Amino acid sequence: MNQVRSKARWAHQCRTDEGSAAIEAVIILPVLIMFLCLAIAGGRIVTSGSKIDSAAEDAAREASIHRTADSAQSAAHAAAAESLNDQGIRCSSTSVSVDTGGLSVPVGQVGTVTVTVECTVPLSDLLLPGVPGARTLTATASSVVDLYRMRGN
Repeated sequence: MNQVRSKARWAHQCRTDEGSAAIEAVIILPVLIMFLCLAIAGGRIVTSGSKIDSAAEDAAREASIHRTADSAQSAAHAAAAESLNDQGIRCSSTSVSVDTGGLSVPVGQVGTVTVTVECTVPLSDLLLPGVPGARTLTATASSVVDLYRMRGN
């Protein structure tokens, strides 16, 4: 009889759910952390992209109000850097290219200045396997040169 009770108690202990919550947590927790890191990486890319678009627009507008190509180039670089800094974008590398062809158009004709801003956004601090260490985002914006404003040579 004693032996039957010990077998029944042992069988009951083997069928309990004690400890299964810990095992489920060990299996599910890494997956949840990975999804959270993917969401953070996606959010960083989307918000950085819109802020880089804004920096390109700022740089194009700043370049379009200058009279010479040289001053437009330097103004666009400064405006892009200031805009990225003001918005809190941390780029591991930044490139600004300016097309100032619209500044050489004769007065009375429509000209545009186009600026392209490239920013490499770091993602390596997320420590997520399979995610690249950085992502290069590019934004291009154009601004019309004032139609009747004097232009430099």
